[in-house]
Amino acid sequence: MMLSSPLLSAIPGLRHAFFTREGGVSDGIYQSLNAGLGSSDDPALVAENRRRMAERMGIATEHLISAHQIHSPDAVVANGPWPTSARPKADAIVTATANLAIGVTTADCGPVLLVDPKARVIGAAHAGWKGALTGILESTIAAMERLGADRGGMIAAIGPLIRQQSYEVGNEFVTRFLDADAENAVFFLASARAGHAMFDLAGYIRMRLEHAGVLMIDDLGVDTYSDDRFFSYRRSVHRKELDYGRHIHAIALES
Repeated sequence: MMLSSPLLSAIPGLRHAFFTREGGVSDGIYQSLNAGLGSSDDPALVAENRRRMAERMGIATEHLISAHQIHSPDAVVANGPWPTSARPKADAIVTATANLAIGVTTADCGPVLLVDPKARVIGAAHAGWKGALTGILESTIAAMERLGADRGGMIAAIGPLIRQQSYEVGNEFVTRFLDADAENAVFFLASARAGHAMFDLAGYIRMRLEHAGVLMIDDLGVDTYSDDRFFSYRRSVHRKELDYGRHIHAIALES
């Protein structure tokens, strides 16, 4: 039902989970632990799935929160739970509030969970290519620092995401990254298909974290596209499915 980071698991007073698609009640293309509030799945089934995930984390259902993600560089602070209908538009959440599980939803994009154990400040970032390129990780780190964290003491975990062997992109995508920084060329390998390349999203996320001053980084190394335990937007497109499920990846401070 879930994977964990050895680095985060070693921290007292911290709970986290990178949930798989196993252990839920949804069926069909959403089978089974679909947490996607924006999917076309039955909302009652999604609600039950999220209840099960909250229970697994030892958190009240309403205390497992996520934002309305828009592939932005925007991070918000949560001081308590918010209604599903009032989710802020953002791609990262940070908090210093105990017993509040902050989560991000993904289906190929990179979930990054962060903590400063000394300051007891946590963050959860949704780092797809666009968010990573435009600064979502830096925004998350800065928002954590405003709550008293120190980036030099932060620990980060990169969860399941689409890996380089599965992530083929066009030349216009490559150009966008090279225009931002010519040194980004290191994150692309030639594809077997002309005019395309294979992108290393995990490596790019790690680089952005390191350049921001976060040096203790765990990477689970899981490829959402090739591993059927996980939802994958790109795999659903290749299978001509009309929609796809989403994961929740969350982190919480114990009281």
